[in-house]
Amino acid sequence: MSEAVLVAIIGLFGSGIGSLIGALLSNKVWQYRIEQLENKVERLGTVIEKTYKLEEEHNLFDEKFKVMNHRIADLERRPQ
Repeated sequence: MSEAVLVAIIGLFGSGIGSLIGALLSNKVWQYRIEQLENKVERLGTVIEKTYKLEEEHNLFDEKFKVMNHRIADLERRPQ
């Protein structure tokens, strides 16, 4: 086997191993980024749920406040 063929085979293996390692590292980076995005989406989901609950409580307090104002108005209109 000539020297040129041997150098070409060694170069081929070196390139193949380098490409394989690069692909594996790139895959790990993508997995990490996807995990981070999943965490952000999960946190956003909990924030949205909390916001809906707060809006429901706000609406409930608005109703209670309206009822209290009506009661106060009724008491003020009553003759003493």
